[in-house]
Amino acid sequence: QVQLVESGGGLVQAGGSQRLSCAASGNMFSISAMGWHRQAPGKQRELVASITRGGSTNYATSVKGRFTISRDSAKNTVYLQMNSLKPEDTAVYYCNADSWNTVKYWGQGTQVTVSS
Repeated sequence: QVQLVESGGGLVQAGGSQRLSCAASGNMFSISAMGWHRQAPGKQRELVASITRGGSTNYATSVKGRFTISRDSAKNTVYLQMNSLKPEDTAVYYCNADSWNTVKYWGQGTQVTVSS
């Protein structure tokens, strides 16, 4: 019922910045929160940042102070601004939407590679 389209991934040098976008479509009323997860090779998928319908945000400790999640409700889009990127940030980043009935929706994933 919800479709997510990600954009903005690519290659960036350490210390640089990059912004990811996630455009949502479908039944917007079903969404209680949206966020970003990432998964590096051989590692567990982890929550990076999330934002609730009410605007509350949460961040993984590893990205606090460097990443910012935001939204544009008029465009049904959430963003992840990533600053001071480190090689450890290299991963596939997935947009996620949580529904009120516990169903999780996922984007296709976008590769972010940070070169040292």
